[in-house]
Amino acid sequence: MADQSQVARSRRFLALEGRDINKETFVTPWAEAGLMVVDSPYDPAPSLRIENGRVVELDGKAEADFDLIDRFIAERALDLTVAEEAMSIPSLDIARMLVDIHVSAETVRRLVFGCTPAKLVDVMRQMSPLEMMMGLAKMRVRRTPANQAHVTNWREHPALLAADAAEAALRGFAEAETTVRVARMAPLNALAILIGVQTGRGGVLTQCAVEEKLGLTLAIKGLTSYAETLSVYGTERSFVDGDDTPWSKAFLNAAYASRGVKIRFTSGTGSEALMGHAEQKSMLYLEARCLLITRGAGSQGVQNGSISCIALPEALPGGVRAVLAENLLASMLGLEVASGNDALASHSQIRKTAKLMLQFIPGTDFIFSGYSAVPKKDNMFGGGNFDADDLDDYDVLQRDMQIDGGLRPIFEEEALAIRRRAAQAIQAVYAQLGFPPITDAEVEAAVTAHSSDDLPERDLVPDLAAADGVLASDCGLLTIVRALHAGGFPDVARNVFEMGRQRVAGDYLHPAAIFDRAFRVQSSINDTNDYAGPGTGYRLTGDRWNEIQSIRQAKAPHDFIAAQQGSPAPRLAEAGQAYVGTMPEVVIAVGPAFGTALVRTINGLDHEAVLEALLTGIASEGLIGRVVKVYHTSDCAAIGHVAARLSGSGIGIGLQSRGTTVLTRRGYAPLHNLELFPQSSSLTLAIYEQIGRNAARYAKGEAPPPVGVKVDNTARLRLIVKTALLHRRETEEVRRDQPPVELRFDWEPALP
Repeated sequence: MADQSQVARSRRFLALEGRDINKETFVTPWAEAGLMVVDSPYDPAPSLRIENGRVVELDGKAEADFDLIDRFIAERALDLTVAEEAMSIPSLDIARMLVDIHVSAETVRRLVFGCTPAKLVDVMRQMSPLEMMMGLAKMRVRRTPANQAHVTNWREHPALLAADAAEAALRGFAEAETTVRVARMAPLNALAILIGVQTGRGGVLTQCAVEEKLGLTLAIKGLTSYAETLSVYGTERSFVDGDDTPWSKAFLNAAYASRGVKIRFTSGTGSEALMGHAEQKSMLYLEARCLLITRGAGSQGVQNGSISCIALPEALPGGVRAVLAENLLASMLGLEVASGNDALASHSQIRKTAKLMLQFIPGTDFIFSGYSAVPKKDNMFGGGNFDADDLDDYDVLQRDMQIDGGLRPIFEEEALAIRRRAAQAIQAVYAQLGFPPITDAEVEAAVTAHSSDDLPERDLVPDLAAADGVLASDCGLLTIVRALHAGGFPDVARNVFEMGRQRVAGDYLHPAAIFDRAFRVQSSINDTNDYAGPGTGYRLTGDRWNEIQSIRQAKAPHDFIAAQQGSPAPRLAEAGQAYVGTMPEVVIAVGPAFGTALVRTINGLDHEAVLEALLTGIASEGLIGRVVKVYHTSDCAAIGHVAARLSGSGIGIGLQSRGTTVLTRRGYAPLHNLELFPQSSSLTLAIYEQIGRNAARYAKGEAPPPVGVKVDNTARLRLIVKTALLHRRETEEVRRDQPPVELRFDWEPALP
């Protein structure tokens, strides 16, 4: 038997092994460890039995055997008035209701409120990803999609936090979330992004993701306006390890809400398996339990989509589908959905974008539960599926699909201006409150910074002391408002104050609440999703569509070909009607715009220089070249066909104004040729000279090797618009009844 170590490897497989997708981890399912996203053989079948208004059986488990999650769901999460009806309807029928445009979201939701966890999973089992996306478009609770940003940095630099938060707000993020590298910095980080976003635009909600007691303290002080750090789990042991129960989460939810703070829970497929307490159940089944806990606890919504566990379900078959399913389940239950996409999901650009599309296309309340508005290395949440370097890509995705992904394109000067103002605002507040000074150099560095690497070193020890002082004092929202006023930022002060006033009003405690740019609340109450099929629901039109399509990279069409236009070539002149030659020669036929309406090829070569190169190549083989201009067509093959017909040798070169070239012979069909050079952007003067040389050799009866031109697979991406516009300009010069004319070209071949 051959030594396998000596077997030759496939170069194609070696190339594949180097692709980013093969940096991933993939694993086969293992039900006993909870390493199955759905359909574990240990998942229970749907069942519900009610006696005297009390649930006595839930998904095959008798009341006496209920764990704390079963009991909470039975007592708090199920609508028993509809439960028996819902459980009696085949899961396939409910799945079909989700995609039926004639069945309203309210009708579906009424039944879903009576479904057990196993029933919810069984409904998802009937649906393809496309059908889930259709369901998500209908069941999303808020009509208008939105997005949330992560704003952190490794240095925990206040000027950079404020500047990044301001730019995120200007770009359209409706929420911004920060966290900490050093826990004690939480008050100052929360302060920095609060001032930053309210500089960018009023009404952006903020949070600081820290331990829950500290998070509630920051919220009471007015430094944050929402929280989503309340994690819930699908197994009892996971709750116990977290020193929690569903009831304690419900209490904490009420504590936040009673202080006017918007609250979401956090859950996601895979967390229980990661913690070692999956109880042999599938990830989606356990997530369905989490979502019913969330509803039963009275939370506005949920941050789900596997979140920081995403690599675990993605290692398994069907993992991305299961993430979409949990997003849909949450929306079916009437919950606001911040649908993940925040943690790095893949090394592969293709794979991470494919995952995003499942939420981007149907739209969710928050497409990212934290788009990294900073570079990955500065993201203290652990990276980011998309980050600051992907913002242009994201803007273009919105434009490509006419989809509102919650963001808007901005120009560099806008970003610099708002970043400077935010950094100066936090500088002023630090000065007014007696915190360690933020220098002008730090402000200027924050304005233009890409990451915290671009900021000067800052001593964290005095900042930590200031942060401790904030917690120990009565420093709160009104303190910040006064400091902003005194520091010369009354507009930012008004926005911060308005956030406090809105907390008292309480309107943004409705599910899926955000503020628009006029500080008006949009929520499931006054911006209810009314999707019911084509022509209904949210549509990206009008001013918002104009805003999204106006990316800074877009040019006016004429700008693309300005470099190819100019004064007519001075050494070219018409010299009467073209004739059929009788001598050994090569005829070069050019397009109707050549040297007049257009004077350069697509890659900027002067038309006269191209002709010189072709004629030099012909002359080097001892033949003469003749130039004619074709007016009746702009097609390259047809131009070459004319050249060959007029040539005494029967060999002709067709040359479009953009540089596309064909070398052909009399008698060939118009679309047949000796050599074709379609990628004009790859043609150099040296190549044109070689084309001329080959043409002359064909004319002498020789068989030269074809001219070698490298194929550039990126040329279409870069140049197809320019190609279309140049061809259109050439076609504008076509005169159907005008026969070819001779061109006189004042040119002398270079001496050897």
